[in-house]
Amino acid sequence: MTDNNYAQLAVSLNESLDLRQPPIAISFTDAIPNGVHGHADRVSAGCRFWEDAATASFATSAADHSLCAIGVYTHHLEPSPQQQTDLMDTLKVLGELEYVREEDLAMIPVLASQPKYVVYSPLAETPLPPDVVMLFVNASQSLILTEATQQVEHQTPPAMGRPACAVVPQVMNTGRAAMSLGCCGARAYLDILTDGVAQFAIPGAKLAEYVARIEVLAKANAVLSKFHHLRRLDVQAGRTPTVKESLAAL
Repeated sequence: MTDNNYAQLAVSLNESLDLRQPPIAISFTDAIPNGVHGHADRVSAGCRFWEDAATASFATSAADHSLCAIGVYTHHLEPSPQQQTDLMDTLKVLGELEYVREEDLAMIPVLASQPKYVVYSPLAETPLPPDVVMLFVNASQSLILTEATQQVEHQTPPAMGRPACAVVPQVMNTGRAAMSLGCCGARAYLDILTDGVAQFAIPGAKLAEYVARIEVLAKANAVLSKFHHLRRLDVQAGRTPTVKESLAAL
Protein backbone atom coordinates (compact mmCIF):
# COMPACT_ATOMS: atom_id res chain seq x y z
CA MET A 1 0.00 0.00 0.00
CA THR A 2 1.36 3.43 -0.90
CA ASP A 3 1.43 6.60 1.15
CA ASN A 4 -1.30 7.98 -1.10
CA ASN A 5 -3.55 5.07 -0.17
CA TYR A 6 -3.05 5.81 3.52
CA ALA A 7 -3.79 9.47 2.83
CA GLN A 8 -7.04 8.49 1.13
CA LEU A 9 -7.98 6.16 3.97
CA ALA A 10 -7.31 8.95 6.48
CA VAL A 11 -9.51 11.36 4.53
CA SER A 12 -12.30 8.80 4.41
CA LEU A 13 -12.12 8.17 8.16
CA ASN A 14 -12.14 11.90 8.89
CA GLU A 15 -15.11 12.56 6.62
CA SER A 16 -17.16 9.50 7.53
CA LEU A 17 -16.75 9.90 11.28
CA ASP A 18 -16.22 13.69 11.52
CA LEU A 19 -13.20 13.14 13.77
CA ARG A 20 -11.90 15.89 16.05
CA GLN A 21 -8.34 14.59 15.71
CA PRO A 22 -6.97 12.93 12.56
CA PRO A 23 -6.33 9.19 12.84
CA ILE A 24 -2.81 8.27 13.91
CA ALA A 25 -0.60 5.37 12.88
CA ILE A 26 1.46 3.35 15.35
CA SER A 27 4.20 1.11 13.97
CA PHE A 28 6.66 -1.13 15.80
CA THR A 29 10.06 -1.55 14.19
CA ASP A 30 13.70 -2.41 14.79
CA ALA A 31 14.94 0.30 12.39
CA ILE A 32 13.90 3.95 12.18
CA PRO A 33 12.80 4.93 8.64
CA ASN A 34 14.90 7.48 6.76
CA GLY A 35 13.81 11.03 7.43
CA VAL A 36 12.01 10.21 10.68
CA HIS A 37 13.48 11.92 13.76
CA GLY A 38 13.06 11.36 17.46
CA HIS A 39 10.43 13.06 19.57
CA ALA A 40 11.57 16.57 20.43
CA ASP A 41 10.26 16.96 23.98
CA ARG A 42 10.05 15.02 27.21
CA VAL A 43 6.56 13.72 27.94
CA SER A 44 4.90 12.78 31.20
CA ALA A 45 3.49 9.55 29.76
CA GLY A 46 3.76 7.56 26.56
CA CYS A 47 0.08 8.08 25.75
CA ARG A 48 0.95 11.72 25.06
CA PHE A 49 2.60 10.55 21.83
CA TRP A 50 -0.88 9.73 20.46
CA GLU A 51 -1.85 13.38 20.54
CA ASP A 52 1.49 14.69 19.27
CA ALA A 53 1.30 12.22 16.35
CA ALA A 54 -1.73 14.04 14.96
CA THR A 55 0.60 16.72 13.57
CA ALA A 56 4.07 15.11 13.22
CA SER A 57 5.90 11.85 12.56
CA PHE A 58 8.54 10.72 15.04
CA ALA A 59 10.23 7.63 16.46
CA THR A 60 10.52 6.73 20.13
CA SER A 61 12.54 4.24 22.12
CA ALA A 62 12.29 3.10 25.72
CA ALA A 63 14.30 6.18 26.73
CA ASP A 64 11.56 8.46 25.40
CA HIS A 65 9.11 6.64 27.69
CA SER A 66 11.43 7.19 30.67
CA LEU A 67 8.71 8.77 32.83
CA CYS A 68 6.09 6.16 31.90
CA ALA A 69 6.90 2.81 33.48
CA ILE A 70 3.43 1.44 32.72
CA GLY A 71 3.78 2.28 29.03
CA VAL A 72 7.20 0.63 28.87
CA TYR A 73 5.62 -2.45 30.47
CA THR A 74 2.57 -2.74 28.18
CA HIS A 75 4.65 -2.05 25.04
CA HIS A 76 7.31 -4.56 26.14
CA LEU A 77 10.13 -2.07 25.69
CA GLU A 78 13.49 -2.74 27.30
CA PRO A 79 13.28 -0.99 30.69
CA SER A 80 16.12 0.83 32.35
CA PRO A 81 16.83 0.02 36.02
CA GLN A 82 15.05 3.26 37.01
CA GLN A 83 11.99 2.39 34.91
CA GLN A 84 11.86 -1.04 36.51
CA THR A 85 12.02 0.55 39.95
CA ASP A 86 9.29 3.03 38.97
CA LEU A 87 7.12 0.15 37.73
CA MET A 88 7.44 -1.72 41.02
CA ASP A 89 6.71 1.46 43.00
CA THR A 90 3.69 2.20 40.79
CA LEU A 91 2.29 -1.31 41.14
CA LYS A 92 2.77 -1.13 44.92
CA VAL A 93 0.66 2.05 45.11
CA LEU A 94 -1.97 0.66 42.73
CA GLY A 95 -2.16 -2.48 44.84
CA GLU A 96 -2.54 -0.52 48.08
CA LEU A 97 -5.42 1.38 46.49
CA GLU A 98 -6.89 -1.95 45.29
CA TYR A 99 -6.94 -0.36 41.85
CA VAL A 100 -4.78 -3.10 40.32
CA ARG A 101 -4.73 -6.21 42.46
CA GLU A 102 -2.11 -8.91 41.98
CA GLU A 103 -4.62 -11.13 40.18
CA ASP A 104 -5.53 -8.26 37.83
CA LEU A 105 -2.01 -7.83 36.49
CA ALA A 106 -2.12 -10.98 34.35
CA MET A 107 -5.17 -9.61 32.52
CA ILE A 108 -3.39 -6.45 31.32
CA PRO A 109 -2.20 -7.00 27.73
CA VAL A 110 1.54 -6.78 27.09
CA LEU A 111 3.01 -6.71 23.59
CA ALA A 112 4.15 -10.20 22.63
CA SER A 113 7.18 -8.99 20.67
CA GLN A 114 9.90 -6.64 21.93
CA PRO A 115 10.50 -3.82 19.43
CA LYS A 116 13.37 -1.36 19.57
CA TYR A 117 11.32 1.59 18.37
CA VAL A 118 7.75 2.81 18.11
CA VAL A 119 7.00 5.15 15.21
CA TYR A 120 4.04 7.50 15.57
CA SER A 121 2.59 9.63 12.77
CA PRO A 122 -0.56 11.02 11.21
CA LEU A 123 -2.08 8.12 9.28
CA ALA A 124 -2.01 10.23 6.11
CA GLU A 125 1.78 10.56 6.35
CA THR A 126 2.83 7.25 7.90
CA PRO A 127 6.33 6.20 6.82
CA LEU A 128 5.58 2.55 7.65
CA PRO A 129 2.56 0.28 7.28
CA PRO A 130 0.71 0.89 10.55
CA ASP A 131 0.37 -1.93 13.03
CA VAL A 132 -2.39 -0.07 14.85
CA VAL A 133 -4.53 2.91 13.84
CA MET A 134 -5.83 4.93 16.78
CA LEU A 135 -8.99 7.04 16.71
CA PHE A 136 -10.44 9.30 19.40
CA VAL A 137 -14.21 9.01 19.24
CA ASN A 138 -17.46 9.91 20.96
CA ALA A 139 -20.40 7.56 21.54
CA SER A 140 -22.02 8.26 18.17
CA GLN A 141 -18.79 7.57 16.30
CA SER A 142 -18.23 4.46 18.42
CA LEU A 143 -21.61 3.16 17.30
CA ILE A 144 -20.48 3.13 13.67
CA LEU A 145 -17.12 1.58 14.57
CA THR A 146 -18.66 -1.24 16.59
CA GLU A 147 -21.06 -1.95 13.73
CA ALA A 148 -18.04 -2.10 11.41
CA THR A 149 -16.27 -4.51 13.78
CA GLN A 150 -19.30 -6.79 13.75
CA GLN A 151 -19.23 -6.91 9.95
CA VAL A 152 -15.44 -7.11 9.45
CA GLU A 153 -14.54 -9.40 12.34
CA HIS A 154 -17.89 -11.02 13.24
CA GLN A 155 -17.43 -9.99 16.85
CA THR A 156 -18.11 -7.13 19.22
CA PRO A 157 -14.95 -5.21 20.18
CA PRO A 158 -13.93 -5.38 23.83
CA ALA A 159 -14.35 -2.19 25.84
CA MET A 160 -11.20 -1.99 27.95
CA GLY A 161 -10.32 0.03 31.02
CA ARG A 162 -7.01 0.90 32.62
CA PRO A 163 -4.35 1.37 31.48
CA ALA A 164 -5.28 3.17 28.27
CA CYS A 165 -2.02 2.13 26.58
CA ALA A 166 -2.96 -1.56 26.92
CA VAL A 167 -5.34 -1.24 23.96
CA VAL A 168 -2.30 -1.17 21.64
CA PRO A 169 -0.89 -4.59 22.65
CA GLN A 170 -4.43 -5.93 22.80
CA VAL A 171 -4.90 -5.15 19.11
CA MET A 172 -1.36 -6.18 18.17
CA ASN A 173 -1.57 -9.54 19.93
CA THR A 174 -5.05 -10.49 18.71
CA GLY A 175 -5.22 -8.82 15.29
CA ARG A 176 -8.69 -7.56 16.27
CA ALA A 177 -10.08 -4.11 16.98
CA ALA A 178 -10.65 -2.90 20.52
CA MET A 179 -12.04 0.10 22.33
CA SER A 180 -10.48 1.65 25.41
CA LEU A 181 -12.37 3.87 27.81
CA GLY A 182 -8.99 5.25 28.81
CA CYS A 183 -7.70 5.65 32.33
CA CYS A 184 -7.40 8.54 34.76
CA GLY A 185 -3.74 8.98 33.81
CA ALA A 186 -4.36 9.27 30.08
CA ARG A 187 -7.22 11.68 30.75
CA ALA A 188 -4.80 13.85 32.72
CA TYR A 189 -2.08 13.81 30.07
CA LEU A 190 -4.17 14.11 26.88
CA ASP A 191 -6.20 17.20 25.98
CA ILE A 192 -8.18 15.22 23.36
CA LEU A 193 -9.32 12.59 25.88
CA THR A 194 -12.15 14.52 27.48
CA ASP A 195 -14.96 12.90 29.47
CA GLY A 196 -17.05 12.21 26.37
CA VAL A 197 -14.21 10.67 24.35
CA ALA A 198 -12.83 7.12 24.14
CA GLN A 199 -10.17 5.42 22.03
CA PHE A 200 -10.81 2.97 19.23
CA ALA A 201 -7.89 0.98 17.83
CA ILE A 202 -8.00 -0.79 14.47
CA PRO A 203 -5.47 -3.41 13.34
CA GLY A 204 -3.49 -1.95 10.47
CA ALA A 205 -3.79 -5.09 8.38
CA LYS A 206 -7.58 -4.68 8.28
CA LEU A 207 -7.65 -0.91 7.83
CA ALA A 208 -8.85 -0.81 4.21
CA GLU A 209 -11.65 -3.27 4.96
CA TYR A 210 -12.68 -1.26 7.98
CA VAL A 211 -12.71 2.02 6.06
CA ALA A 212 -14.92 0.53 3.35
CA ARG A 213 -17.50 -0.60 5.90
CA ILE A 214 -17.29 2.64 7.90
CA GLU A 215 -18.08 4.66 4.76
CA VAL A 216 -21.23 2.59 4.13
CA LEU A 217 -22.34 2.47 7.74
CA ALA A 218 -21.84 6.20 8.30
CA LYS A 219 -24.05 7.00 5.31
CA ALA A 220 -26.66 4.49 6.42
CA ASN A 221 -26.71 5.91 9.95
CA ALA A 222 -27.23 9.42 8.57
CA VAL A 223 -30.23 8.29 6.49
CA LEU A 224 -31.72 6.21 9.29
CA SER A 225 -31.24 8.98 11.84
CA LYS A 226 -33.25 11.31 9.62
CA PHE A 227 -35.91 8.63 9.19
CA HIS A 228 -36.30 8.16 12.94
CA HIS A 229 -36.27 11.92 13.59
CA LEU A 230 -39.08 12.53 11.09
CA ARG A 231 -41.05 9.57 12.44
CA ARG A 232 -40.76 10.89 15.97
CA LEU A 233 -42.10 14.29 14.89
CA ASP A 234 -45.03 12.63 13.11
CA VAL A 235 -45.96 10.54 16.14
CA GLN A 236 -45.64 13.51 18.48
CA ALA A 237 -47.99 15.41 16.19
CA GLY A 238 -50.64 12.69 16.64
CA ARG A 239 -50.12 10.89 13.34
CA THR A 240 -49.60 7.14 12.92
CA PRO A 241 -47.42 6.84 9.83
CA THR A 242 -46.56 3.49 8.31
CA VAL A 243 -42.90 2.73 7.67
CA LYS A 244 -43.54 3.24 3.97
CA GLU A 245 -44.98 6.70 4.64
CA SER A 246 -42.02 7.63 6.83
CA LEU A 247 -39.59 6.47 4.15
CA ALA A 248 -41.42 8.56 1.56
CA ALA A 249 -40.88 11.66 3.73
CA LEU A 250 -37.09 11.34 3.55
